[in-house]
Amino acid sequence: MVIDTGVFYGKIDYNSLGRMRNLIKSMTGFGRGEKNDGIRSFTVEIKSVNHRYNDTIVKMPKHIGYLEEKIKKQIRNVITRGRVETYINLEYVSEGDIEVKVDLPLAKSYKKAIDLLCEEIGVNSEYSIELFTRFPDILKTNKKEEDEDEIWLCLKDAVDIALKNLIFMREEEGLELSNNIKAKLLNINKIVGEIEKRAPEIVLEYKEKLWNRINELLEEKYEIDENKLANEVAFYADKSNIDEEIVRLYSHINQFIDTLDSGGSVGRKLDFLIQEMNREVNTIGSKVGDITITNYVVELKSEVEKIREQIQNIE
Repeated sequence: MVIDTGVFYGKIDYNSLGRMRNLIKSMTGFGRGEKNDGIRSFTVEIKSVNHRYNDTIVKMPKHIGYLEEKIKKQIRNVITRGRVETYINLEYVSEGDIEVKVDLPLAKSYKKAIDLLCEEIGVNSEYSIELFTRFPDILKTNKKEEDEDEIWLCLKDAVDIALKNLIFMREEEGLELSNNIKAKLLNINKIVGEIEKRAPEIVLEYKEKLWNRINELLEEKYEIDENKLANEVAFYADKSNIDEEIVRLYSHINQFIDTLDSGGSVGRKLDFLIQEMNREVNTIGSKVGDITITNYVVELKSEVEKIREQIQNIE
């Protein structure tokens, strides 16, 4: 997405718009990783969604549950915010991991019991080996004892692959969010510039309206006290002065862009900045009753709210 910087309206540092090497990340993404070491095959799927804090959930086979904390630590090393759900599937691809044991005493007991039964009821005791395989517990399958380090190395690689795919998706979406937010910041900067140009005019207009109103009431029969008029205009000018709010808005816009460009986990900082911007916009709206500036304030609030919604998805 290419951002059109348009016309310079205020104090925004447009050179900063090109610095986007360190990408911010969205909190939404999906990654899949697979690893096969010849004995076992791990499939790992990781998905993340918005969350105020870092909430990591791992669902895995119970017999390797001792690795859960290692997996969570591995994930938290690269993801600092969001709800992260990890699903781990394990399949064994080597028969060498399975051993079959025969309970010979139990098999002999079954044979003895069958022979006795045949003798008692007067039938021939003819039977095949298949008969014994049907009895429970004669043949038992067990998994051989596994090397925990080998299991972890295989699983760790699968998790790494899934995380890399997840981070890539989060960065791609983060880039789109960043560009979209910057476009809105440029529009905000433009509107603030219009307010800055309009602000001095409202004092002059107020003075003119006040002068005309006084003349209308006095019907030009009395001389207007210029000092009192000047004091009234000065009071209005001071009350409606929004220079400080405009300067702060320009500052917040630049800080916002710098923060977007800095990359990393910046969601909370952006949330703070957007609150500060909203506060300045509200102050301008409460200080100035001018209809033109009021309309600009409505536009500003709309853009600020759009940005607020978007940064809820930034890590």
